[in-house]
Amino acid sequence: MEEPLPMVTDASDVITANIEEKLRLLPTKPGVYLMKNDAEEIIYVGKAVSLRNRVRSYFQAGRHSSPKVAALVDHIVDFEYIVTDSEVEALILECNLIKEHEPWYNIRLKDDKSYPYVKVTLQEPFPRVVIVRRTPKDGSRYFGPYTNAQAVRQTVRFLQRIFPIRTCKRDIGLEGAGDRPCLNYHIQRCQAPCAQLISQEVYRAMIDEVMMVLEGRHGRLLEQMKMRMEEAAQDLRFEEAAKLRDQIQALAAVVEKQKIVSLDNIDQDIIGYARVENLACVQVFFVRSGKIIGNEHFFLDAPIKEAGSEIITAFVEQYYATATFVPKEVLLPEPLEEPEVVGNWLTEQRGSKVYLRVPQRGEKRRLMEMVQKNAQLVLDERINREKREQARRQQGLEELQSCLGLDGIPHRIEAFDISNIQGTEAVGSMVVFLEGEPAPAEYRRFRIRCKDTPDDYAMMGEVIRRRFARGPEKLTTEVQGGFAQKPQLVLIDGGKGQLGIVREIMRDLGVEDIFTLGLAERLEEVYIEGRPDPVELPRDSQALYMLQRLRDEAHRFALTYHRHLRAKRTTRSILDEIPGVGPKRKKQLIRHFGSVQGVRTASLDELLKVPGLPEVVAQRIHQELRID
Repeated sequence: MEEPLPMVTDASDVITANIEEKLRLLPTKPGVYLMKNDAEEIIYVGKAVSLRNRVRSYFQAGRHSSPKVAALVDHIVDFEYIVTDSEVEALILECNLIKEHEPWYNIRLKDDKSYPYVKVTLQEPFPRVVIVRRTPKDGSRYFGPYTNAQAVRQTVRFLQRIFPIRTCKRDIGLEGAGDRPCLNYHIQRCQAPCAQLISQEVYRAMIDEVMMVLEGRHGRLLEQMKMRMEEAAQDLRFEEAAKLRDQIQALAAVVEKQKIVSLDNIDQDIIGYARVENLACVQVFFVRSGKIIGNEHFFLDAPIKEAGSEIITAFVEQYYATATFVPKEVLLPEPLEEPEVVGNWLTEQRGSKVYLRVPQRGEKRRLMEMVQKNAQLVLDERINREKREQARRQQGLEELQSCLGLDGIPHRIEAFDISNIQGTEAVGSMVVFLEGEPAPAEYRRFRIRCKDTPDDYAMMGEVIRRRFARGPEKLTTEVQGGFAQKPQLVLIDGGKGQLGIVREIMRDLGVEDIFTLGLAERLEEVYIEGRPDPVELPRDSQALYMLQRLRDEAHRFALTYHRHLRAKRTTRSILDEIPGVGPKRKKQLIRHFGSVQGVRTASLDELLKVPGLPEVVAQRIHQELRID
């Protein structure tokens, strides 16, 4: 008979009858466990070689090895588990669940969903090189993730400059697209596969060279290109030789900036980290063929007093779960937890043995110290920048209070704007700043109902009426968000006219005590009710800068919604009413013909050439759009 667990005698009695029964039924197989709090939220995800041993250890007295575990156990009211066939499968599942649920007590990459990748569309006959944020298994080749979107864009532009790869989104098959070359061909930025001016074999060889650059294989590529240049010159193909010379010079300029760190011609990732309180910065240096070809830094939410080995382990698991390349050797500042499991997983990812090493001396140790130092510099820069931004926000709020004569700091500021073209698809926006910082979760947008003629006064009035329609009794100063939250300041994009309409409506609704002002865009004039002249804020004041940020953000949010509705109306009026043309087929048609107008002017024969488009649907499109 199994012995009972020693009870934990903390402030809360952790082991309920439900948990105790579940603990007795735990299997000894590998798997993943999910800890939940009283709100049924997943607060921690972990993996285990033996679910029984690992999960039971949380509820045994004297087994809490860290303050984090002790705090975690205090909040556990239930748990679930998933059995896997191996430890490696448990590791992969753990990474996916952490990314999906973002548990509070797990170390996790910050903003990992937004990291950009470079995508080479190998599934297309004539591939493109584009920047994406997701990596579906669609036959493409992905490179990344990267943290600097601007640097990624510069890299893609560099590749497009030295390699004439196509940039259009057209559906180009092996027979081309039956069109004349566009401007990019005439300025030598594309070799016009759409007009069959380049073969698939030659184009694919160029794409292979692009991927060699993205892999960091510059040296090998330069040797190949020099040989081709010499052959072209010997065969008197001087124009081709000159193009190769220019490409070689551009690539050589990049290679010269790369530092040789090893003569072993090895591929390595060197990982270092630094931390301050609950924020950690991990720096990764990429060594390919013995040269440093680049580096990236990542920030992680790491609970205070978390061990360094746990931070590095969490990073390695989450980073290589989405990385597109695993090197032969990974240098680490500290040993990983369960290094055998992680090593086996990375070996499966790479397809050959991956070595995890913690250098203690020599050149590798010196490189590790350099990476650690870079991580500390990046972390210090971020913290200092956040402190400066916080100081500017606080200064802006204090200046607003002083200049406008407010009773206190405007903790919640709401800004409103209208966007329309001659009254059509008119929309309104409300953006919110909390403590001087944007709060996107509080943003709201309004589809104007009052009229289709251009009347900004009436439209702004409708938005304000809908915002405060519940009256003063429904507003509270307590922090709870939504329309129930009372703002300390309201900003209207406009001058005296808009402000007058808004104040009149606010008086009708009984919320006239909310301080309201208008910001006229032309001269950045601030209007307040009851004052004939605008308030002059210094041009370099943080108060004016904050009002401008609010106004611009409200304008951006309204314009984005307006463009969405306008685009939806434009495309729907032409294609969506045709039976057999759904969203996917409509997108395919627009991509194939370049625009909705291209679909309208296409002949029946051209429609029949669209891949996967049934003949009956092509005939219906031709008939409905009255195409000759």
